[in-house]
Amino acid sequence: MTFNPHTVADRSDMLDATRAFAIGDFFAPVPDSIRFPQLNLPPALTEMEAGDHLGRLAARNQAFAAEDVYLGAGSYRHFVPSAVGQILARGEFYTAYTPYQPEVAQGTLQVIYEFQSLVAALTGMDIANASMYDGATALAEGALMTVARSRGKRRIVVSATVHPAYRAVLRTYLSGLDVELEELSLPESGFTASASDLEPYLGDDLAGVVVQYPSFFGGIEDLAEMAERVHAAGGALVVCADPMALGLLRPPGELGADIVAAEGQSLGIPQSYGGPYVGLLAARQSYVRQMPGRLAGATSDADGKRGFVLTLQTREQHIRREKATSNICTNQGLMATAATVYMATLGPEGFREAANRCYQNAHNLARLMGEIPGYRVALAAPFFNEFVVETPAPAREALAHLLNQDILGGFDLGTIDPALDHHLLVCATETNCREGIERMAAALPR
Repeated sequence: MTFNPHTVADRSDMLDATRAFAIGDFFAPVPDSIRFPQLNLPPALTEMEAGDHLGRLAARNQAFAAEDVYLGAGSYRHFVPSAVGQILARGEFYTAYTPYQPEVAQGTLQVIYEFQSLVAALTGMDIANASMYDGATALAEGALMTVARSRGKRRIVVSATVHPAYRAVLRTYLSGLDVELEELSLPESGFTASASDLEPYLGDDLAGVVVQYPSFFGGIEDLAEMAERVHAAGGALVVCADPMALGLLRPPGELGADIVAAEGQSLGIPQSYGGPYVGLLAARQSYVRQMPGRLAGATSDADGKRGFVLTLQTREQHIRREKATSNICTNQGLMATAATVYMATLGPEGFREAANRCYQNAHNLARLMGEIPGYRVALAAPFFNEFVVETPAPAREALAHLLNQDILGGFDLGTIDPALDHHLLVCATETNCREGIERMAAALPR
C-alpha cells in the first residue's frame, strides 16, 4: 500500500478549512492531565540495526518439550492436528477478510456460520456471534450486554476468581461509563467462590454478575446455584468458560448462564507469544439485539438454493450510531476458521477424549505433588486441568529450580498478589505424558 504523507500545503489547507491555527488546537477538548503523554522510547534504529536487535531478543527465548510445559493461566499448549494448518493456509481462507458482499463471500460466510453453530452447541447457548478479538474483550463485551438490556441498572459484580487480566480489561472497558464495577475479594475459605459469596452484592440495581468456569485458579464452581440467586435478584449471569473443559463439563447454558464468553486459543490456535487469539461470545436468544460484532445466517436465494448472509451487523459503521451496540471492527476471521476446523476435525468423541486426557494428567500431577513433603494442593474444589499448590519456599524459587532443568513449572501467583507468593498455579494438558509428569514431580525442590 502506497503511503502518501500530507504536504505542508495540505496541512495549511486543512487548518484553514477547520479555522484552526495549529494542529494542537484539535486536542483542546482532551484534558491537560492526559494530553500528549511522554513515551519512553529508545533511540531510532536503522532497518539493519532493528533486525539485529530483534534477533538478539529472539535468541533469548528458551524452547521446551511439550511434555515439560506446565504453565497455563489463560494460554494453553494443546495438540493441533496438521489438518488445521493445511486448511488454514489455503488462499481462499488465508486472504479472505471482509464478508460484506455475500455474492462473493459465500465461503467466508459459511465458515462463520459453522463457527457460530459449533460455539453455540459447545456452550449450550441459543446464539453466537462471528467471534471477538480475544477472551478478555469478549468477556467485557458480554458484561456490557447485561447493562444494555437491564433498563437502567448500572452495576456489575465480578468474582475474584475471574482471570486478573480479564478483570483489568473489564475495568478499562467500563472506565468513563456510568457503570459501577464491584470486584470481590478472594473468600477466606480459599480459591473457590460460591453463591453465598455473591449474596451480599446482589440487589435491585444489579445488571450482571461475572464468573469463570473453571475459575482462574482451576476450580469448578457451582454455576447453577449462582445463576439461581443472580436471577432472583433480577440480574444476568455472565460466564467466562474454558472451551476445552466443556468437552467434559456441563455447558454453562444448561446451568443457567445468560451470556458465555471464552478464549478460543485452546481450539487449534498456537500460543504464539500471546496472540493473535480469538474470543467466543454466545448468549440466549433474548440478547441477540445487544450482541456486538456480526452474526452470519443461512437463507435461500431466488432459485431456492442455500446461501449465507450477514444477518446482523451492530457496529456504528453499518447502522445509526445511537443504535449501535459495538465498535468491534472485525472478527478474528482466520483464527475463528482455525477453531472451526479444529472442532470439526476432532468431532464430539475426539474433543471429549482430549478434555479427558487434560483432566487425568492434571489429577495425576496433583496427586504426585501432594505426596511431596511441604507441598499441598490448596484448591479444595473439583478442578479440570489447573490447580493451586502451596509451596514450602516462595513459588518463584521453585520455578527457577525447575527452569534450570528445562521444565516450565507453572505460574507464580505471587505476581498478582504478594500474599500468594508461596502458591503455584500448575496446569497439565493432553500434551503432558506420564513420564514427563513424573519427571516434573521428581524435579521439585525439597
